[in-house]
Amino acid sequence: MKVVIPDLVSNSYFPAIAAVEMGFFKEEGLDAELELIYPVGKCYEALRDGKADFVGGSSHSAPTAFPEWNGVKFLGALAQHTYWFLIMRKDLNVKRGDVAAVKGMRIGAAPLIDIGLIEMLKEYGIDPKRDGVQIAPPPMPAQASVSFGVNAAKAMEEGKIDGFWANGMGAEVAVKRGLGTMVLDARRGDGPASLRGYTFGVLASRADLVEKEPEKAAAAVRALVKTQKALKADPKRATKVGEKWFPQYEASLIAELVERDLPFYDPAISKASFDSMCKFDQAVGLTKGVGKYEDVVATQFSDLWKA
Repeated sequence: MKVVIPDLVSNSYFPAIAAVEMGFFKEEGLDAELELIYPVGKCYEALRDGKADFVGGSSHSAPTAFPEWNGVKFLGALAQHTYWFLIMRKDLNVKRGDVAAVKGMRIGAAPLIDIGLIEMLKEYGIDPKRDGVQIAPPPMPAQASVSFGVNAAKAMEEGKIDGFWANGMGAEVAVKRGLGTMVLDARRGDGPASLRGYTFGVLASRADLVEKEPEKAAAAVRALVKTQKALKADPKRATKVGEKWFPQYEASLIAELVERDLPFYDPAISKASFDSMCKFDQAVGLTKGVGKYEDVVATQFSDLWKA
């Protein structure tokens, strides 16, 4: 079976990566392999088209390939809440929380992640067009091992962008190397309260797979739960996984980032989280309506979340 991820060098989707690499998919009887497909919309297209069995990605992006949520199933949360960070160039001396500093600046953001930035700026009364905020992804290098966030940090170092909106690994690289300043951490409560509910990392599959092969879907959920528990018990196990997929420097950081994220390692998808994410999708035009929790979330496995 194939698990596709939009960003391998990241802590955002790490439980899905680790579930394969730490052997928990295999332990549950699933012969799974990982594949990087960028950006996240193409991951969901691969899932829709039967070229993948599971996606580890952003929950809000599913309707790009599954209009109005038809045909997709959420098996469990990789971690809770919106996991994006706003980083600005260090020499700009932007203080934490000063989101208005993006005015007139070039901000790197990946497709389908950029809409979260735009919506957040709107809540601050900032109009990117009016206020001269240029939002676009910096060119991605050919190497599949380089993540968007890590590439964004490099682009900022080279002066191609003034800041970026991306995952925790890119943020950590930029801050640790003295390239950038942390302006906003969505998951930990910075910014408007609604921001935490824009999205969450999810392990998703197709509704027909869940219906026809429920034992495989259940096995994937058990693998995810075991992975989160194993990382909670010993975050240092993340390093070995990182050393297989990540460049050396990023591999040295992953255990620290995973340990920091452990409070959010809960596979349960609550109706409140789902509804909040659906309202975000409706607000940004990805859907016309709001998805029905029981139709999209595989609640038949909710007992496994608590196992």
